[in-house]
This record gives sequence, structure tokens and C-alpha cells, in this order.
Amino acid sequence: MIAETVCSAVSAAGLGIAAITAYRRRFLAAARIAAYSLVPVGLVMTGIVDWLADTAFSPMAWAGFGVLGAAWLLFAVTRTVERRRGGTRKERKEARAAARREAAAPTASAPSLGAGSRPAAGPGPASRPEDDFSDIEAILKKHGI
Repeated sequence: MIAETVCSAVSAAGLGIAAITAYRRRFLAAARIAAYSLVPVGLVMTGIVDWLADTAFSPMAWAGFGVLGAAWLLFAVTRTVERRRGGTRKERKEARAAARREAAAPTASAPSLGAGSRPAAGPGPASRPEDDFSDIEAILKKHGI
């Protein structure tokens, strides 16, 4: 009851300010002020103000918000733990099985670069800086550059 009275008073004051603004020949600003001042009356007419007032003063509604917060907290904690562990138990089991299959599979041979080229040396302390560019040189020679 009091919320509807306050909303009506705010709307009436806003419409009064809009009328004064229109009297000063600032019609665009007056129309904008009138639009803003009609919003509280519209909220009262649709029943949103009653719903908000009932919700704000209802212990059952606040208990419901508490339950929703607890549910959200549980979801967030379980997702965090799941991400740290690497997924669900089934996903971890499948990942271990895939790692075993991958370890048992033969390794692929290094790709050949052409007839007269030598393979690049593997990375390590024994490789020289000149060896790092040998594969690039082979590609350039293959294309005639």
C-alpha cells in the first residue's frame, strides 16, 4: 500500500517537472522526463511492486534465496574440484587407457625432405646453429631458390 503511494507521488512529481520543462520549450527533454516518470506507475499497475514487497518481507522467500545460493555454491565447488582432477572418473580412466595405447604404438618415422637432403639434427646440446637451418635450405633448394 505504501509502495504504491510512493510510486504515484514520484510519477506525479516527474510529470510536473516534465510540464515545467515543456513550458521552457525543451520538448525533447520534457518527453524523456515524462517517460521516466511513468515507469513507477507502470510497475505498480503490472504488480511487480507488490511482488517485490512480498518477496522483500517474506522469510520464506529469503530462505529460498539461501537455498539457491547453497545450490550455486555446491555447483561451483564441484566444478572446481572436477577441473583440478581432470574430469570425471570415467574420463580419467579413458585417458589412462589412451596413454597406454599410445605408449604401445610404434613411433612414426621422420619425414624425408628429398633425395639429396639430410635430416635435421634433433634438439639438444650437441646440435649446432648451422644444423637448425638445414631443413630450410633443403626446402629452398627443392623449389629452386
